[in-house]
Amino acid sequence: MKRVAGAKAKAKRASPARKPAAKVKKPVTLLSGGNPQIAKADGDVPVQAYIDAMPGWKRAIGQRLDALITRTLPKVQKAVKWNSPFYGVAGMGWVLSFHTFAKYVKVGFFRGADLKPMPPGTSKDKAMRYLDIREGDTLDEAQFAKWVKQAAALPGFMAK
Repeated sequence: MKRVAGAKAKAKRASPARKPAAKVKKPVTLLSGGNPQIAKADGDVPVQAYIDAMPGWKRAIGQRLDALITRTLPKVQKAVKWNSPFYGVAGMGWVLSFHTFAKYVKVGFFRGADLKPMPPGTSKDKAMRYLDIREGDTLDEAQFAKWVKQAAALPGFMAK
């Protein structure tokens, strides 16, 4: 059998690629009020990075909100924009977001004024309504799920 020059070298190159080096996880910077600074990105991974970086008791709130939203809207689209997780419906836009502050987590419904009943917090924007969740508050999960379902049926915020 005749050997072709370089055949052995080519065979080595065809072997599976090496495992990439493990990424060193950089600590997340917390902005004023303890809001995690996460780069803009689409998908569940950046949203989970945001939630994992929420300080103290707020992390459990973020995990609970994410679980309720995902259970209520199984095909929900997720992203982090402006250092906040956003949740939306394909073709309809973003329906809600939340943000970490020093003493509470603020959930914003972009068309909250159209929800029945309206979330309690007002905004300068007539369409926007908020729900502030403080340490020790009991989240009415049934009402929250109703708001999420209603919000998903309305045209949402179209952010790029």
